[in-house]
Amino acid sequence: MPTDSSPSDEACSHPVPDRHGASLYDSDTELHRLLSLYLPADLLAHMRPHFERLGALAGGVLDELAGTADRNPPTLSLRTRTGIDAQRVHKHPAYVQMERLAFSEFGLAAMSHRQETLGWKGSMPPLVKYVMTYLFVQAEFGLCCPVSMTDSLARTLKKFGSPELVARFMPRLQNLDFDSVAQGAMFMTEQAAGSDIAATQTRAWLDDQGQWRLTGDKWFCSNPDADFAMVLARCDGGTPGLKGVSLFLLPRLLDGGAPNHYRILRLKDKLGTRSMASGEIRLEGAVAYLVGEQGRGFVQMADMVNNSRLSNGVRAAGLMRRAVAEAEHIARERRAFGKRLQDMPLMQRQLQKLVLPAEQARSMVFQTAQALARSDAGEAAAYPLLRILTPLIKFRACRDARKVTGDAMEVRGGCGYIEEWSDPRLVRDAHLGSIWEGTSNIVALDVVRAVNREGSLPVLQAHCEALLDDTAIAPGFAAALRSALARAASLALLAAAEGGDPLARQAASALYHVTSAIAMAWEGARGGSAQRIEWAQLVLLHRVLPRDPLVPARIPLEWTGGATNAVPA
Repeated sequence: MPTDSSPSDEACSHPVPDRHGASLYDSDTELHRLLSLYLPADLLAHMRPHFERLGALAGGVLDELAGTADRNPPTLSLRTRTGIDAQRVHKHPAYVQMERLAFSEFGLAAMSHRQETLGWKGSMPPLVKYVMTYLFVQAEFGLCCPVSMTDSLARTLKKFGSPELVARFMPRLQNLDFDSVAQGAMFMTEQAAGSDIAATQTRAWLDDQGQWRLTGDKWFCSNPDADFAMVLARCDGGTPGLKGVSLFLLPRLLDGGAPNHYRILRLKDKLGTRSMASGEIRLEGAVAYLVGEQGRGFVQMADMVNNSRLSNGVRAAGLMRRAVAEAEHIARERRAFGKRLQDMPLMQRQLQKLVLPAEQARSMVFQTAQALARSDAGEAAAYPLLRILTPLIKFRACRDARKVTGDAMEVRGGCGYIEEWSDPRLVRDAHLGSIWEGTSNIVALDVVRAVNREGSLPVLQAHCEALLDDTAIAPGFAAALRSALARAASLALLAAAEGGDPLARQAASALYHVTSAIAMAWEGARGGSAQRIEWAQLVLLHRVLPRDPLVPARIPLEWTGGATNAVPA
């Protein structure tokens, strides 16, 4: 397999450009600038070789493994040839090799739960994990689901589990040895209970030995052969509705090594994430352990899902980055009608439409990861900020990824429609982000819920105002951003007052666009990037402010401090 960090000269000069072999870290200079802003210098210096290695793998070997695993999805066998019930999910060796990289060599799932990872002593800030995921997902999306669920399961177990439960099971979730590391899953969804958790029918009861048992069907279970799964169930004699739902930890194997009492009925034939198994589970008196307080399952599950939603946003940002980088490479290397594609005005405009949402999502990843670190450190105002940033990025970035990956496919032309290239896989995988861990409507309503229940809106406003106070940009542009922030907040308040439904999506988009534009302006000013400030201006112009579609749009001169700006928006 090729391991070079850059494509060969022959590949670059060929009329059909191929970026395979290029490092996805080395070529991403914008990522380098952002890391210098957000990470301490000593940590960045320590992590840079690891970023470089993963970036090289993602652009070469890992990308090849991902393509192979996508074309060879897992299969399920229910019995041995002698008739013994011994279920097994068979994974292609390419997928197993990616598991080894993610869970063992880079420790992506355990990184937040260890005091030493990749040679760094002490806890690793969330941003490092998300940057690694951002690079990894540009090659392989499917495996990042089990990685995220394992990380989120460990977080929820530590937060809500009894000391005995944590001591018993956490060591395997913190482990990096590939032969013994545990993977996690969430078995939440039922046929009648998707987003409506109150409709959960899976039953939990105590047997004669005081052990919890679970019975019922779970309809969509990714990573179904995981070592542990978090399961929602309704305790016998409990309160109807949400208050009767509890959270349980379900081990795949019992203490003696025998399989637990549940079956994988079948694997799903999915549009995307083909490399990773998703199945249907039937619980048949399975042994499980109550996590936290009985009847508080929805609250505890929401904490786990919120962590997964942030990971969803990170993955959407990564997919967009890969799609944009591929499109930019083609536009730079491909020639038609005697010109490079990137020199053609319509192509320049098309690329700009791809870049803006990708860079918005990237800024929101950094901002949300920073809020998560502050919240975990106990900073009071950080939790309500995290509580609204998380559904914002999950709502908007995941929707943007569907369009960006599709439009980037068009830049490659007919080759983009061929399965030998990464484009079809990116398009298929991008559509999942808006579905799992809450559909767009559910997540938009969660933004409104954060406004109503967590008091998140004034905290978000204060955060954005503080960024603007620390941003040296043209006064006219700063004023426009402050005005847009005030109007987006007013819309969010109106949505909250009306119960969310009619205006929730519009309010969520407005808050996302304004927050990301402010963050990008701050990053550009602090990092000396005029390009990033211009992107922030274009976000405000195109994605926030209404304009006459019959009039060509230009960035107002007062936003640039009076400098000439003929860039069409």
